[in-house]
Amino acid sequence: MRPLVAERGPNDPDGVYEWASVHDFLGREEEAIPLYEAALAAGLAGARRPQAVIQLASSLRNVGRAAEAAALLCGLEESPDRDAAVGDAHRAFLALALRDMGQPDEALRLALLALAPTLPRYRRSVAAYAESLAARPENGE
Repeated sequence: MRPLVAERGPNDPDGVYEWASVHDFLGREEEAIPLYEAALAAGLAGARRPQAVIQLASSLRNVGRAAEAAALLCGLEESPDRDAAVGDAHRAFLALALRDMGQPDEALRLALLALAPTLPRYRRSVAAYAESLAARPENGE
């Protein structure tokens, strides 16, 4: 992959994104993070942009930076960058970050709300149960 990325040049956002993805795939999240950030800062666009945000957030969570991951993923909620290619995938990763941040009820609520529309039956019930979690104090407080 290194020669292919080199062909694109060190400032090409697509090449930098692909190089970050390689590092991420190899379990080298610490090395992938600045590459994802560089690709985004260099103007990564199209379908790769939301993918990079999700992958960056996942890497941040994996290295113990769940709050930063959650902030990035919340930014995708209303972003025009989010498209059919990633759908609601950001919510799955946000749920993981929230769990790591000690917010299991909010994580479960978010996961259930993402799941509910896909259910052939019980959509309304699952969505209502999910919303009821918002009224519950976290961890029985």
